[in-house]
Amino acid sequence: MKTSSRLGLASLALIIVAAAGYAVWRNYGTVGDSPKFKLAKAESGPLTAAVSATGTLNPVVSVQVGSQVSGQIKEILVDFNSPVKENQLIARIDPETFQYRLRQAEADVEAARAALGVQQAEVLRARANLAEFQRDFDRKKLLVEKNFISAAEREKAQSVLDAGRAALQVAQSQAKNSEAQVRQREAQQSQARIDLERTAIKAPVDGIVVKRSIEPGQTVAASLQSPELFIIAKSLTDMQVETSIDEADVGRIRVGQNATFTVDAFAGRSFSGEVRQVRKAATVVSNVVTYTVVVSAANPELTLLPGMTANVRIITAQKEKALKLPNAALRFRPPGAADEKKTVAAVSPAPTPVGSGGGGAGGGGFGQLRERLVADLKLDTDQQGKLDAIFAGMRDKFKAARDLPEADKTKAQERNRAEIREKVTVILTTEQKQRYNEMASEAQAARAGGGGGSGKVWIIGEDGSPKAIDVRLGLTDGSMTEIVSGDIKEGTEVIVGLQTVAGAKPSGMPGPRLF
Repeated sequence: MKTSSRLGLASLALIIVAAAGYAVWRNYGTVGDSPKFKLAKAESGPLTAAVSATGTLNPVVSVQVGSQVSGQIKEILVDFNSPVKENQLIARIDPETFQYRLRQAEADVEAARAALGVQQAEVLRARANLAEFQRDFDRKKLLVEKNFISAAEREKAQSVLDAGRAALQVAQSQAKNSEAQVRQREAQQSQARIDLERTAIKAPVDGIVVKRSIEPGQTVAASLQSPELFIIAKSLTDMQVETSIDEADVGRIRVGQNATFTVDAFAGRSFSGEVRQVRKAATVVSNVVTYTVVVSAANPELTLLPGMTANVRIITAQKEKALKLPNAALRFRPPGAADEKKTVAAVSPAPTPVGSGGGGAGGGGFGQLRERLVADLKLDTDQQGKLDAIFAGMRDKFKAARDLPEADKTKAQERNRAEIREKVTVILTTEQKQRYNEMASEAQAARAGGGGGSGKVWIIGEDGSPKAIDVRLGLTDGSMTEIVSGDIKEGTEVIVGLQTVAGAKPSGMPGPRLF
């Protein structure tokens, strides 16, 4: 019995070892000194491309309340988290000095008005004197005509009349000056009254006090700029996340895209929003260029607080069903394979050489683009000749753009692409233009997901050696990438890595990193 039991256990152990050996062979290739490959299957399923960043939660409307006059804070009527209404009194500056200024201004107005009354009386007296001088002149003029008095008496009366007219003009000018002084004093009085009213600090909007920067007895000086007294958030039920997006990803962001974010205060809970604004002003820190993107954040329960750090994920593109592979399959290169760089022929918004700073200006980039256009658009011989002439004329421009500084290079490449698109469109028929635009839309959608272009994956051939397959790529989520076209189907096993015999170090290194 013991011998039989031992034989049974030995048989079971052999079966287990054989099964394990088969599994190792199945997953890592053939035995012996041949490379053992790690395999993964192409699968079909949802794929979402997103951009991740961090930002800060802020109220949508945040009003800084300051003071337009200087003085000592006499009383504070609100505190942190106090709800306030528009025009509600929230603080007061000692008004005594401004009250005295107002009284002085009122007295100045009364004095100016009294002076105006005096000048108006002078005008009346000058006008009465002028009338008397006019009558005396008329009387003496009549007497001279009758030879009752000499002409000298008339001339004397004329001089007095002229002096009376001048005196009236002087009185009228003085009266106008007094009127101007009255208006000046009234303006000073109004200014003094406004300054007195400004000692009462009022809330400019309905909201909640999120910051108080003053204490009773503190002196505020508003001579150079308005000092900050309070910050009032108009509504904490409607928040926003201001996040910084790298310049490499900002082109994929559009207003209206869905977004989710988390905060450290509520681990495991996700909040939703959407992109409200992509601000065009760039921020440069240590030569890193970022752009501010504003994401809405509904906060009906008031759980989110201003200043919290949010981890934002903006969804740039998604598909419910896509054929996809692990990115490791696209990075893999078998030992001994040529470490060649694939020049990507993308469409922006029509097929153009991508990476024009590199191989795009040479035969490789244009060659791949030419093959794709000829195949997809079914160009005839005459159109192919015109296409070759277009590419020949553009090579020098792409070469020249390659040597420009980075900032100028991007602009030059975009101009070159636009010129190619315009020239290629001219040689196409109506049907070809329609297909050309469809290709542009496909490429634009792929770029929105951070993918697009072409790549190469490897499968195990019939002889057990790696076999390369060229594929066109679509969306990517950072770990999986969509396969738009190529000899890859759902369930196809592709190589994602390799290792030699058990315990040995990997004999090959991944090729150029594409993602």
